[in-house]
Amino acid sequence: MRRKNGFRWTALPLAATLILVLTGCSSYEFSRGFLPGEPGVTNHTDMIVNFWNGSWIVLWAVGLNAWGLMFYAVIVYRRRKGDSSLPEQMRYNNPIEALFTVVPLVMVIGFFAFTADTMAKIEQPVDSELHVQVIGKQWSWDFNYTDNMVYETGVQAQFDGQLGSEAALPTLYLPVNTSVEIELTSRDVVHSFWVIDFLYKKDTFPGKSNFMYVTPQREGTYKGKCAELCGEYHSMMLFNVKVVSRAEFDTQMAALAAKGNTGLLDETYNRNQNLPGSGSEGKG
Repeated sequence: MRRKNGFRWTALPLAATLILVLTGCSSYEFSRGFLPGEPGVTNHTDMIVNFWNGSWIVLWAVGLNAWGLMFYAVIVYRRRKGDSSLPEQMRYNNPIEALFTVVPLVMVIGFFAFTADTMAKIEQPVDSELHVQVIGKQWSWDFNYTDNMVYETGVQAQFDGQLGSEAALPTLYLPVNTSVEIELTSRDVVHSFWVIDFLYKKDTFPGKSNFMYVTPQREGTYKGKCAELCGEYHSMMLFNVKVVSRAEFDTQMAALAAKGNTGLLDETYNRNQNLPGSGSEGKG
């Protein structure tokens, strides 16, 4: 009876905590593993959600296996009241050791294979229909639309007056259902290009290009930010991504050209002009 009461009092706080957590979210949020966004924002997001949820399942399985065996040993082999004798000494227990080591090892190896497969699909270069260069800088973003030979340059968010509005943030325009190659680089220090609802981010390095390959599938405005601590105003390094129809994208490209933003931003304003292996002085 005492043992049953002990389990009951242990289970009650756990059940109460679980109820409080689950009642604070919808079934939709729970099905996405509490990740932001909606289904099908890009060609990768649903796969990332499945990977995220699968990861939790594998990791919980490993944890429950280890915890279960640990608590089993603690409870079953505990010293009973009034028992002062030396417990039976065993050199090993093959079934328990197998459960404790082999089963988690198999799970982790499967998890690694799942991870490698998902990452390979996300990182696979594709022959994209549109090429964009994203340049991180302290503390904003520049966008080169290399196929259209126009650009947009941004300033950091100020949160007062005109500069505090959404319209003042640098905005990357992408046409819906169009495969895009995004080249990522930096003018100064390491930044990280993160479009939150795309469920993916990638670092930008000075003197080196990283690439993202993505097909936006839902029109809308998506918030982005730098996800790498990059200095005093890191928190103000904000931007938007607008996924629009092809006609609206072409209109925006024409508007940039009409503003005089023709050509492409080069390395003139890069702070790192003497990187090793650049080939000549003064080139980043």
